[in-house]
Amino acid sequence: MPTARQIVHEFLERRGMTTIFGNPGSNELPFLAELPGSFRYVLGLHEGAVVGMADGYAQATGRPVLVNLHAAAGSGNAMGALTNAVYSRSPLVLTAGQQVRQAIGPEAMLANVEATQLMRPLVGWAGEPACAADVPRSLAQAVFEAELRRRPTYLSVPYDDWDAELGGNALVTLDRDVRRALTPAEADLAALATEVAEAANPVLVLGGDIDTAGLFTRAVALAEHLELPVWVAPSPFRLPFPNRHRLFRGVLPAGIGALSDRLAGHDLILVLGAPVFRYHQHVPGPYLPEGATLVQVTDDAEAAARAPMGRSLVADPGTVIEALLGRVAGRPTGQGPRFAPNEEPAPAPRDLHPEQVFAALREAQAPGTTYVVESTSTNAAWWRQADLREESSYFFPAAGGLGFGLPAAVGMAMGRPQRPVVAVIGDGSANYGITALWTAAHYRVPVTFVILRNGSYGALRWFGDLLGTPDVPGTDIPGLDFTRIAEGYGVPAATAADLPDLRARLKGPADGPRLIQVDTHLTTPE
Repeated sequence: MPTARQIVHEFLERRGMTTIFGNPGSNELPFLAELPGSFRYVLGLHEGAVVGMADGYAQATGRPVLVNLHAAAGSGNAMGALTNAVYSRSPLVLTAGQQVRQAIGPEAMLANVEATQLMRPLVGWAGEPACAADVPRSLAQAVFEAELRRRPTYLSVPYDDWDAELGGNALVTLDRDVRRALTPAEADLAALATEVAEAANPVLVLGGDIDTAGLFTRAVALAEHLELPVWVAPSPFRLPFPNRHRLFRGVLPAGIGALSDRLAGHDLILVLGAPVFRYHQHVPGPYLPEGATLVQVTDDAEAAARAPMGRSLVADPGTVIEALLGRVAGRPTGQGPRFAPNEEPAPAPRDLHPEQVFAALREAQAPGTTYVVESTSTNAAWWRQADLREESSYFFPAAGGLGFGLPAAVGMAMGRPQRPVVAVIGDGSANYGITALWTAAHYRVPVTFVILRNGSYGALRWFGDLLGTPDVPGTDIPGLDFTRIAEGYGVPAATAADLPDLRARLKGPADGPRLIQVDTHLTTPE
């Protein structure tokens, strides 16, 4: 009879989940034994980097991915990175080895006590099979829960379960399949189409879920068909609309009052594929401008339930977009070019201004480049200079947790090798996921890492000014040299001496990982 391990390996292979990201310990070895040759095990040197790489891979492929963590200690190391995966709605399936069953109660070394509680409330589902015979079904549930909820799940498995021989009832798991459909009712579609058609000054607000669902070009079609100004919902983890398009108005600020001010004058605010809203800094004010109605369309029932204002329709945004395209008459098209030119880069009194760096990237990289950005103090400079016209062009830590950028870029490049990947990382952020450089070097992943070094947590300085608490300790980080760190991990690295040197180093595609350190002028996020 087949073992639990053999059944699970076959189930994963049938589901196309043959890439595993992990950092194993002793409890995980029995699961990894006899791994079929069709599988690829991607080793990371720290569980935070492992989850970050898997997050990037899942976002790049749009499919669930298996992550193998070590008991409670490894799971704990991964939790910071897990927060980003939760808010990017990445379908990660986290598995962790558990001690043998008879050793859990006495709390032997490496026993994961109350394993199902450890990762909550971050994960959408957590389980531990009640017996060895339930291992395949439990693993299948973890996969389906991740797909259906679009949220990470967690399964703890006692390591003596993997060698257990199982009967026919366990084999039926191999044929399991679960599908999801969220088609809105005809009455809801008709009412929304009428509301949009009759609005005097509607506006479209798009969220990262639009890009996740592959609706980037359809969102452009809808905006152009209805001639709607487009804002991106605050704190975007992906870009759902070309940022140089003539209808693009920018990224909404993450403060209640400031966001409301930006939308003043609109009577209908149609939000597709975003929560309403992911605020950050506390800026008091009304949720909505006077006279405005908000309608949210999302397939995330939790986001709809917790929204503080407006009406929510839990449905597939793609279905709604197609309904509006077919039911609402088009409006006259605006005049002028479809895309607006970039502004001239700002100069810097010393070093390089981030805008100069981003302009150089725009000029040197191929149009379809994927950018993983984790430099929060340079947001304003980024949006002034970036020119992103294709889907899956921009990724950002969805929960704001540092350490996403470096590992996610490695996962992105492994999941979508046909597109070049550039990681733009601040010097404060880079330290959190730095071990991902070893994985990039070991697997020769073609990523360009651009590290912006200003010797400070720039975003914290800005936030300190906002809160009226300037000059607090812990915001300066001098003395870092990422070229030496990168070379220690096996990644070729250099410091760009000036703008011509930076441009020269950016030329040509990367045939493996490379790191370019750039000393930049300290700026503010907005």
